[in-house]
Amino acid sequence: MNMTIDQMTATSKSNLDAVIGLSNKSFAGFEKLVELNMAAAKAIMTESFDHAQALLAAKDVQQLMALQTGLVAPMAEKTAAYGRHVYGIAVETSAEFTKALEGKAAENQKAFTQAFDSLVKNAPAGTESAVAVLKSALASSQSAIESAQNTAKKALALAESNVSAVTEQALSAAAAVSKQA
Repeated sequence: MNMTIDQMTATSKSNLDAVIGLSNKSFAGFEKLVELNMAAAKAIMTESFDHAQALLAAKDVQQLMALQTGLVAPMAEKTAAYGRHVYGIAVETSAEFTKALEGKAAENQKAFTQAFDSLVKNAPAGTESAVAVLKSALASSQSAIESAQNTAKKALALAESNVSAVTEQALSAAAAVSKQA
């Protein structure tokens, strides 16, 4: 089966569109990270100046220590919130990539299956056993790909769960330290 120029052009255009889409998704994720970092930098600067002014206005050592101690828990919460935002952006961008790549893989798999079926229909007589082996190999490879995709999705879900648990533990520890001080 030979590909015509129109088929090659259509395939190339489809691939270029996919690359353009993925590039746009990458830049959108990068823009979100830049916006988050700018907002975080601005907030840190403002809070740092406010805290410095409060420290300079402290009347005694106890007030100074209270200001410093009171800074720990909110800082831990803000750090965790920042981490959740970054992680959220990464997960969102990754999900968009995964969706696009899975769609493209499904298209390619469908085209390959159609080409393979066409090849099988035109196979010469006496090649039935070879065709059966090829069909079996194709089914096995498709099954392996699906299994790998499912395993990757489960691993991602487990990682998300672990990140949430660690974040909550860190916040609890910071709150406990803040209460003890």
